[in-house]
Amino acid sequence: MLTVLGFAMIATFLVLIMLKKMSPIAALVLIPALFCVAVGQGAQLGDYVIEGVGKLAPTAAMLMFAIVYFGVMIDVGLFDPIVRGILRFCKADPVRVVVGTAALAAIVSLDGDGSTTFMITVSAMYPLYKRLKMSLVVMTGVAATANGVMNTLPWGGPTARAATALKLDAADIFVPMIPALGVGLLFVFVLAYVLGRRERKRIGYLTLDEVLVPEGDAVLVTAGGGEGEGGDGGRKAAGSTGDAPGATAGTGAGEGDGFQGLDPKRATLRPRLYWFNAALTVALLAAMILELLPIPVLFLLGAALALTVNFPKTAEQKERIAAHADNVLNVAGMVFAAAVFTGVLTGTGMVKHMADWLVGAIPAGMGPHMALVTGVLSLPLTYFMSNDGFYFGVLPVLAEAGAAHGVSPLEIARASLVGQALHMSSPLVPAVYVLVGMAKVEFGDHTRFTVKWAALTSLVVLVAGILFGIV
Repeated sequence: MLTVLGFAMIATFLVLIMLKKMSPIAALVLIPALFCVAVGQGAQLGDYVIEGVGKLAPTAAMLMFAIVYFGVMIDVGLFDPIVRGILRFCKADPVRVVVGTAALAAIVSLDGDGSTTFMITVSAMYPLYKRLKMSLVVMTGVAATANGVMNTLPWGGPTARAATALKLDAADIFVPMIPALGVGLLFVFVLAYVLGRRERKRIGYLTLDEVLVPEGDAVLVTAGGGEGEGGDGGRKAAGSTGDAPGATAGTGAGEGDGFQGLDPKRATLRPRLYWFNAALTVALLAAMILELLPIPVLFLLGAALALTVNFPKTAEQKERIAAHADNVLNVAGMVFAAAVFTGVLTGTGMVKHMADWLVGAIPAGMGPHMALVTGVLSLPLTYFMSNDGFYFGVLPVLAEAGAAHGVSPLEIARASLVGQALHMSSPLVPAVYVLVGMAKVEFGDHTRFTVKWAALTSLVVLVAGILFGIV
């Protein structure tokens, strides 16, 4: 019964948000509360919620202060050179823009934190997507999938969890997986190219005469002729104000859409403090990787220091905090609402029953192929439950079943990583709310667009692992 209700609760949640019948926050709170009552454990709802909130509170705190920190860094111009470099590569070609999104997300993912990756990627690419009238779900989908593949880095979380759960060395799990993960990342770039071609066909082939020129840093977009599939050749440039073919848009990127992240003359720029801010950010990321302090504490200290040095006046600090309050409230609200969902899912025993049912449904003849089974199961299980639940609750059971048929725990551990590309778009991953919140994309739209591509990427990693003899 708990198994059926668990799957029903998840399915109800996904259907309602994808059809936009409920907001994600409302759905994350009300649906599990209703199902908690349905299983006869309504009296324990408060305990489940408090337990869930307690587990996710550090994550919420980390996200809150990380948003403030990176928001301030964006305000003061720390990432402007990176943005200019990416935009010079992208020009106004939708194909380059989408491929550039994948590249930027993959590079920034090296820090091992999804929230950081999404904040920097969206801050850099959002103005260009808006200016060219490109689909924002393409941006969120590509960024999430690229980050999902890179999330398998030993300091990213899943690999360390698998190593801990099975008492293995993280390097022994990760290093042999590099070729398969490399194929997965290459597939993400191929996917970005295909999606970029689709966007180019939809909006036309545009040329960028000048991107962020040294003096005025104005973005000039002019309409160009269609390149085979580029449309009608005289299509108006995205963001232009004229009606005639070839009209030019000369305003700064982001102007008019409420996003001023690339305005080269914004009052918050602090060019004299650039190297201080760069050093502070590098030190913060290094401390995070070395685990000198808990991540929430690091970002709390970093945000306080960044505000104090860059904006000494109290009024300016309040203004910067207020400027990012919308993102902070949205993300923190999502995290605490997700705590209700995970608290009920775990507290009622639904997760355990769902996992036991799935493991029990494996035919006996599949025993010698448990690595393959683990890889396939990692897609739905890491999407519908947290990484902690999968790696500490389900993976040991799968490894034990594999060991009975002579399958190495290392193979099981490696196979368990393939679902991470899909996992990063799970409604139970707090970072995804940073992504959709900053990109101003409905979570349901992101889910509907991304899930199929992310699942395909995970399967590509699995197949590559099999072909390379890794899994």
